[in-house]
Amino acid sequence: MAEISKTDPGTNLFPEFENLYDLISSEVVGLDDAQLDFTSEDWSWSEWSIRMQLSHMASLIPRWLVARWGHETFPNGDHGLGNLTPIIDSPSDRRLDDEIFHEISDIMNMLHRCIEIANRVISENSVEFLRERFIRRDPTPQWLSMSRAHPWGVTVEETAEKGDMAAGTMSLEATLRHIYFEEITHLYNIQRLKKAQNLRTVVDVPKVGYWTLEDWDRSEPT
Repeated sequence: MAEISKTDPGTNLFPEFENLYDLISSEVVGLDDAQLDFTSEDWSWSEWSIRMQLSHMASLIPRWLVARWGHETFPNGDHGLGNLTPIIDSPSDRRLDDEIFHEISDIMNMLHRCIEIANRVISENSVEFLRERFIRRDPTPQWLSMSRAHPWGVTVEETAEKGDMAAGTMSLEATLRHIYFEEITHLYNIQRLKKAQNLRTVVDVPKVGYWTLEDWDRSEPT
């Protein structure tokens, strides 16, 4: 593989985003409402249904690239999503507004639009741009583990006052990597939800990101 230059477009860093929507949609096409809404108390990963997983997968992209990074990525507000409230600031926990985005076609349409936003950020900015811009990250306990999946671009700051709450910074490049890792990890969850219903899985989930970490819960239906 050719060495990546700082003047190269961001697509050289993240070619996997180009086919990300097709990868996800292939796994959920044809599922009925009962299959989309299945949940179980048997595993922590099954508390959210497939429908809820997909809604979160759509919402997380603009919550990072527009709400947190918009001053850099869309300084003119031209993200094209219109009213952001039901997308990034809804009453539904880290998801699109369940009342507005219930039909799977509406959720998948928004997921497609949000992945295209990520592709815009990647293709319209250079490697240097993505690597040299940083934001502060909210402290959460999950980042103590998740930061280990990132080769660079993420810092972790632990303090006695915050205990296991990991604050820090992350570059725009690391944010895009985080988005990809999140999408793939939730796709892995979707497959486990299908297995719990004795449904056939379709795609090979890339073995990258958070779900591959040693301390990640990879329990499977039995």
